[in-house]
Amino acid sequence: MTTYIGTMWKDRRAFIALGAGATLALGAGGSRIFGPAAAAKAPAFRGQMGPFRLLDEPVAAPEIAFRDDADRALTLADFRGKLVVLNFWATWCAPCVEEMPALRRLHTAGTREGIEVVALSLDRGGLRQVAPFFAEHGLKGLPVYLDPSGASMRAFKLRGLPTTVVIDPAGRDTGRLEGAAAWDSKDALAMLRALRGPAPAPTPTRA
Repeated sequence: MTTYIGTMWKDRRAFIALGAGATLALGAGGSRIFGPAAAAKAPAFRGQMGPFRLLDEPVAAPEIAFRDDADRALTLADFRGKLVVLNFWATWCAPCVEEMPALRRLHTAGTREGIEVVALSLDRGGLRQVAPFFAEHGLKGLPVYLDPSGASMRAFKLRGLPTTVVIDPAGRDTGRLEGAAAWDSKDALAMLRALRGPAPAPTPTRA
């Protein structure tokens, strides 16, 4: 797996989400990881390349480090208490470009519901490559997060881009979807709300 991912990273044209019939090989007994029992935990949601695949049981998400557009160091622990839609993307990935507006709309709608979009760029050029892309594609309001090293990709054992991993409020990996998806759709929101659990209480206003 490590060698295969390294090869894809060298050839960015190959580093795009694989076909719908592919399964993530994480050792023997793959059905224990993406098993049928998981289907009852949340409403079904599909992207262009296949379904969101739930883990039978959430597992601790890898510790990854990245930065924002102000060069502040962040980890997933900074988002604890929120449902994190962790999207791995790059400016050169056509399906990534296609789904970015939906992620921006999800971020706008989801913030008040305790749903946080972390669209993590793997572009080697970092901010100088991503900032003009955001301006060109009208993505104002969607936070910029950067991992030009690609370390997060390796930590999550990604097979291609775009890939979206949903991290629950306790910091656990609940599953993933490979390929572009309508993340602002009713089906996506229904699944995310189920994975989030009870909605956070509204912040009280001062009299």
